[in-house]
Amino acid sequence: MENQRLFVWAALGLVLWLNYIAWQRDYAPPPAPAAQVTAPAAPGQPAAPEALPDLPAADGAPAAPSTQAPAVAGPEAPAAAAAAPTIRVVTDVLDMQISTRGGELQRADLLKYPKVKNEPGVPVRLFDTGGAALYVARSGLRAADQRSEPTHAVTYQAAANEYRLSAGDTQLEVPLTWTDGLGLTVTKTYVFKPGSYRIDLKYDVNNATATDWRAASYVQLIRHYEHVERSYFKVETYAYRGPAIYDGKAYRKLDVEDAEDRNYKNAITGGWVAALQHHFVAAAVPPAGAAYDYQLSVDADNDYVLSYRGPLQTVAAGATGAFTETLFVGPKLQQQLETTGPKLELTADYGKLTIIAQPLFWLLDQVHGFVKNWGLAIIIVTFLIKLVFYKLTAASGRSMAKMRNVAPRIKAIQERYKDDREQLGRQMMEIYKREKINPLAGCLPILIQIPFFLAFYWVLLESVEMRQAPFFGWITDLSTRDPFFILPVLMGVAMFAQFKLQPMPSADPIQAKIFSFMPIIMAGTMAWFPAGLVLYWLTNTLLSIAQQWRINKLVAAEDAAKKSG
Repeated sequence: MENQRLFVWAALGLVLWLNYIAWQRDYAPPPAPAAQVTAPAAPGQPAAPEALPDLPAADGAPAAPSTQAPAVAGPEAPAAAAAAPTIRVVTDVLDMQISTRGGELQRADLLKYPKVKNEPGVPVRLFDTGGAALYVARSGLRAADQRSEPTHAVTYQAAANEYRLSAGDTQLEVPLTWTDGLGLTVTKTYVFKPGSYRIDLKYDVNNATATDWRAASYVQLIRHYEHVERSYFKVETYAYRGPAIYDGKAYRKLDVEDAEDRNYKNAITGGWVAALQHHFVAAAVPPAGAAYDYQLSVDADNDYVLSYRGPLQTVAAGATGAFTETLFVGPKLQQQLETTGPKLELTADYGKLTIIAQPLFWLLDQVHGFVKNWGLAIIIVTFLIKLVFYKLTAASGRSMAKMRNVAPRIKAIQERYKDDREQLGRQMMEIYKREKINPLAGCLPILIQIPFFLAFYWVLLESVEMRQAPFFGWITDLSTRDPFFILPVLMGVAMFAQFKLQPMPSADPIQAKIFSFMPIIMAGTMAWFPAGLVLYWLTNTLLSIAQQWRINKLVAAEDAAKKSG
């Protein structure tokens, strides 16, 4: 029966495709690393994470080099940074360490996100200062005309070595002060707010000298890159870990192992830079309206520097001026990301199915606001999706129910015309036409489910709101696999029951065997998927069973009425 054959092969194709994708990610050879370059870097291309960014050209002439001693590079750099006094900053969501050397962000513990569930004493940490764990955020001002400048290599003075956000405070300011001793004073201030992972950064410049002072602000995200071997048994290995930018129009991940991306440079207005890892991000957003020079560079040790540098601004002699930046250090909470930078919520990366996944997450979030349980939210949203497509799947279900009812007649035709394929096809099409059966209808429900299935996968994988989110009982984390594989087993049983409601391909023993093994194949394939995804598929299957059972009853009643009439 053509309808069953199409349905079986469509379902089998989905399973094989999922396994092929997993195999490719797990066992395909990694891309060849870019050639290591140890020669001195060309102008504008930092050779090491400690290098200062170039100044923009002024009046058509190349910018003169800085007279300030260059930042320490090489193995001495971490030691120099570690030797500088540090400032501890504690809010209700962050416990940070800021170095007086350049105001560098050296540690960020996310107090509400334990590294391991139910172990709050060990929070997720985003920044670190050395070796394979190198991950810091640097910022500063580059001065033109060979003037002194407060880059990330200078030492600031602080009034205290610890700052805490008290209950009832609307914000916490952490000021760092630098002066060149000749009349120029810069106060670099980090501003924290309760419940927020956004950090406002501002520079207040007091130019008490007799000449104008011109400078450009910059931010650098520095991190050591390690290639991650993906594993089918660890879904978090599929999440992107590396640098990304937004160029004002599109979001783009930069591949550190790609030769072209390793030397990325562009002038961008209305963009941002970010260093991503599963569920968490450090990002920097420049002021809107001006073109900033963006750049990615990678050194021989695979330490990358993702940075931007703004245009020159003038602080007149005897006057004051200000520079501003916006940072984000924390989980990919989409509401906070949206208010921090343009399209910054794209760092919760749903891939090519973003057009479906983002509305899907929004709906899940709205439902969760009422039920306060992400598992229940998944069940309710699955029901709503089923409701939206009810008429479409109902039409398909009616065709399948009718196909089931005419199965004995089709079997008789197959036996009668088994040696005449042409006549067999004509007779079957005549039955389809007379009974108003669409032989392709059986594939429609599963084709509709595929994009939502994949969108749910990425929502569960990428949305930090789902991280360590419990459902009930043994399901303590919807973003990881069912620890006892109970949901996959239930899903397999439900799929078997669903297939029993479909017209069975009894005329073809091979198809019948494939049909009967499909639930086992699907349950085994999805056993390692996030529990929330299996919950979605199980719920959808149960709803499909209920819908098809009712349709079968209605069609049977209609046929009985026709015969009695």
